[in-house]
Amino acid sequence: MAYTLLHRDDDSIQNFRGSFFKIRDALGVTGFGINEVSLPAGVQGPEHDEAEYDEEEVYVGLDGSGSITVDGDELAFGQGWYLRVDPGATRQVKAGPEGLRFLVVGGVAGSRRGRPQL
Repeated sequence: MAYTLLHRDDDSIQNFRGSFFKIRDALGVTGFGINEVSLPAGVQGPEHDEAEYDEEEVYVGLDGSGSITVDGDELAFGQGWYLRVDPGATRQVKAGPEGLRFLVVGGVAGSRRGRPQL
């Protein structure tokens, strides 16, 4: 089959506490990682980096607002914002008063193929 279509509630999507959805395996994606995260108001995720995997990440704000701290710089973040983070940079997401829902897309840094810009 040339495509995979799943709803967020599909049983094949690993779901941790109803807030962290591991989408890659359920869709059969092999070129990058993708997760959806929903943080309730005031909750913050763990501070971490992706140096071990040499994976850069892009955060895509879907709903709500909050902040992402990258190497000590606190950045306002929410719906409509995009943020790219280098593999070795520490990052920590914190939801604002209405919560925060976002996608995280990651891939090995420098692995872009020679596809022309569209």
